[in-house]
Amino acid sequence: MARTRSRDVSGNVGLWHLAAGIIMVLLGIYVWFNPTISLLALALYLGVAFIAVGLGYATLSFSYESGWYLLVGVLDVFVGVIFVTNLGVTAVSLPIIFALWCLAVGVIQIVSSYRRYREGYNWSWPLIAGILGVLFAFLILAYPVVAEITLTTLMGAYILLYGVVEIVEYVTQRNATVSADNV
Repeated sequence: MARTRSRDVSGNVGLWHLAAGIIMVLLGIYVWFNPTISLLALALYLGVAFIAVGLGYATLSFSYESGWYLLVGVLDVFVGVIFVTNLGVTAVSLPIIFALWCLAVGVIQIVSSYRRYREGYNWSWPLIAGILGVLFAFLILAYPVVAEITLTTLMGAYILLYGVVEIVEYVTQRNATVSADNV
């Protein structure tokens, strides 16, 4: 029987949870009270993410021999470059740009689902995603100011809640470690 060696890293991990939690709570509050800077940061982050995802789709299109994947990849890279090179404009128009992207990708997914249906593949999920994307796009276009406020509010809430979860994990782990030491 092989013996396994273990070491106690609970103290180090716990402190990282506490530090990350405090930083995330403060960052979440900062995002709530600084929506303009937060939108600039979100524009940069999304721009880089769109470029990376677009390159992935473009690469994947050659494996699947799909012109639709290539089109989505090119569209994603194009949107990512727009986001990164025009951060100020992007931050102000982020909801509208995002809505147009949702509309374009939604239409492409709807068309792609028909192709999948003709080829005998599962087509329902791409169709549902496409319809939801189109509906979401029209909702954002109808209420762009609400969408802008919603983006920063949700972003701040998520970051704050993530921080709270990290702090709770630290407290829970610390209490478990203290209880184990008393046994």
